Amino acid sequence: MSDFTSNFWSVFVTAVTLGGIVACGLLLWMAGRKKVMATADNTTGHVWDEDLVEMNNPLPRWWVWLFVITIVFGLAYLAAYPGLGTFAGKLGWTQLGEYQAEMDKAKAELAPLYARFADMKPEDMARDPQAHAIGERLFMNNCAQCHGSDARGSKGFPNLADADWLHGGSPEKIRETIAQGRIGVMPPMAAAVGSPEDVRNLSHYVLSLSKSPHDSLRASLGKSKFAACAACHGMDGKGNQALGAPNLTDDVWLHGWGEAAITAMINNGKTNQMPAQAEKLTEAQINVLASYVWSLSNNGAAAATR
Repeated sequence: MSDFTSNFWSVFVTAVTLGGIVACGLLLWMAGRKKVMATADNTTGHVWDEDLVEMNNPLPRWWVWLFVITIVFGLAYLAAYPGLGTFAGKLGWTQLGEYQAEMDKAKAELAPLYARFADMKPEDMARDPQAHAIGERLFMNNCAQCHGSDARGSKGFPNLADADWLHGGSPEKIRETIAQGRIGVMPPMAAAVGSPEDVRNLSHYVLSLSKSPHDSLRASLGKSKFAACAACHGMDGKGNQALGAPNLTDDVWLHGWGEAAITAMINNGKTNQMPAQAEKLTEAQINVLASYVWSLSNNGAAAATR
């Protein structure tokens, strides 16, 4: 890692860049001063393919000046913009600054469009065709990479089209999740549960809560071990949205189901992160996007008047 944090690469890039420009200048200068002994017919004496000869003519002056202008432009560019290692350039231009300026311009141009939805309730926005179309585009650009274009998620990424919510599915909670992000932590619980056999028994008890295929004998033995899980998931296993603890009594499995998957979860734990979007999207965009996500699991109500 030290190779990427030392000054070596900055010095190396600077040396190679300036060295290339200086070398071009020297080559041009040497070519202009070098005298080639020519024959009487003004050729250098070099012949290829029997009749292709090299004439002893100097470079056209416009060509020479084109080289000179290119060298001067290169030096001026490197003085004004980044290009010499860690030197930032006299103009202070950065890719991040350029990106931010373009984003600010785009947001300013779109502000009148979003102003129409400012006083709308989320449920009303979900029914509005224009808001729904904008929300869908925002979802495709910012959420579909993880949750899928159909919003049904995949292993490790929640399905947003059902009614199962880790932190609550109200428009307000969805807006909060989008803006602030979420970090879900399931700590390793093997030490609190007991032996590897106890962990297996607990896995079967967890499976029994959702009436998934399980070993009933092992489930009965693992029931008492569920006390280690009840602090987050509740004694009835129905979860706790305030903590983001999933409901274990339904048939929704974020990280896979079955003895092996649940045992791995108990032994190793899991950390999931939903990145915050508040710095990327405006408040108006988040409101429209939240109403669209809400409509995915309430499509009957949202489509009633659309």
